[in-house]
Amino acid sequence: MIPVITYLVYIAISLALTVWVARTLHKNGRVFLVDVFKGDEALADSVNHLLVVGFYLINLGYVALALKLGYSVVSAQQAIEALSSKVGAVSLVLGGMHFFNLYVFTRLRRRARIDDAPPPVRAREWTTPRQPYREDPCAA
Repeated sequence: MIPVITYLVYIAISLALTVWVARTLHKNGRVFLVDVFKGDEALADSVNHLLVVGFYLINLGYVALALKLGYSVVSAQQAIEALSSKVGAVSLVLGGMHFFNLYVFTRLRRRARIDDAPPPVRAREWTTPRQPYREDPCAA
């Protein structure tokens, strides 16, 4: 009975952590995406939703794959230790995904700002256009 309880607690904690991080990313990532997409809120919301769906799929897939303990749990101490290692691994994966999302948002935002930036040097004078190139300069 102890292994079943350990599995259920692991799933409950992992799902709660995943949902909490996904909601935080969805809510706070919207601001970055609206800025990246130059105020197009519909596009920002759509991309934000797609990112959250991918986040859920990756993290819940990891939680499901990491469910198996690989050893027998017969005491409460072993159950707590197994639960601790499993929830710790899920927390590390969630943290990694969180920082990856922040990295992507930052890169997108930086690229959008560079595209809108003025040229690095303002023109002070104009040059006359060059004459068309002739193949044989001595022939003229």
